[in-house]
Amino acid sequence: MPERRGTGLAFALECDYTPWGMTASPKSIADAEKAKLVKRLSRIRGQVDALQRAITEQDAPSAKLLQQATACRGAMDGFIAEVIEDHIRDKVVEAANKGDASRAAEELIGIVHSYLT
Repeated sequence: MPERRGTGLAFALECDYTPWGMTASPKSIADAEKAKLVKRLSRIRGQVDALQRAITEQDAPSAKLLQQATACRGAMDGFIAEVIEDHIRDKVVEAANKGDASRAAEELIGIVHSYLT
């Protein structure tokens, strides 16, 4: 079985096993992670669409709009956390060398700083 370095977007291979214990065709862990993120984005899109409908079609009260908006923000924060985790695992922890890890860490610091300020 190929070595499994982690579970983030950029990780290589995971193998399935047949009932007899033989390795079947490898599948990309990255595909599973991408699918999970795409599903998350679809849910976020649905939340944003509902928020837009609440404004345009339902004339929703401001409290309801704020509640829906904060739910959208929380969902987006969860998405961002998943991508940050993947970046840390793939680009920092599993970097080929210390220089690559340092560059990836500095890149992430810049992105997180711009997000928080």
